[in-house]
Amino acid sequence: MAMLIDGKAISQQIKEELKEKALRLKAAGVEITLAVIQVGNDPASSVYVRNKKKGCAYVGIGSVSYELPDETTQEELLTLIRELNQKKEINGILVQLPLPSHIDEDTVIRAIDPKKDVDGFHPQSVGALCIGQPGFLSCTPAGIIQLLKRSGIEIEGKECVVLGRSNIVGKPMAILLLRENATVTVAHSRTRNLKEVIKRADILIAAVGKTKMITSDYIKEGAVVIDVGINRDENGKLCGDVDFESVEPLCSAITPVPGGVGPMTIAMLLNNCMQSAELYA
Repeated sequence: MAMLIDGKAISQQIKEELKEKALRLKAAGVEITLAVIQVGNDPASSVYVRNKKKGCAYVGIGSVSYELPDETTQEELLTLIRELNQKKEINGILVQLPLPSHIDEDTVIRAIDPKKDVDGFHPQSVGALCIGQPGFLSCTPAGIIQLLKRSGIEIEGKECVVLGRSNIVGKPMAILLLRENATVTVAHSRTRNLKEVIKRADILIAAVGKTKMITSDYIKEGAVVIDVGINRDENGKLCGDVDFESVEPLCSAITPVPGGVGPMTIAMLLNNCMQSAELYA
């Protein structure tokens, strides 16, 4: 029977640590505030924003939110970001993605001051990650590293396969695993013999966005499987990229969906806010 990696419990542990840190910073006169910007009223985005604000309140981080209408122009959004960049009391700026189609995400991400880029998406943050310099880490990959470490799973020397090559998860995930001295393969839709490549994995990170794509015949006995996918099955039930029922009996450890990677993303966002206050207060 596989060990179930409980993201809720581990994220709670991190939040308790951050709560203590926030109290110490407050005692030293350092207040922390996150600005959250949402354009439009995408229901999933609204849930994520609400959870981020709840997380801030829990650990003692202030939050201000800007809920902008769908028809907000790119220039209006950039003007708001430039204003927030200048505000000393704002430590972190988060623009909830995806944005409406008339707004260029890359331009918006680049407009955020790298010192306030708590999502870790700015090219400067990504560059720092690549060459091992201090900077904000992408929240989901950083959360996955914490899931593994705090579950007592050795990364060093392991063969790791990252399925998916997005800028938000796949690419930074591969770099963070390399930092931990793993041997890393990034697999994707054009990978030849995909099943054989994935079956080599001691640790599999599935971040491809395809409902229950990974079945038992992709998995090596004793592998650790981290499921980043958030999908809905034919019954409308939340599920991941991994077919949990068929894969779980083969694994040494596995994350559930929901309750695995998701809570960790918010915990690492809060951690980045704290880091911003410590570095640039």
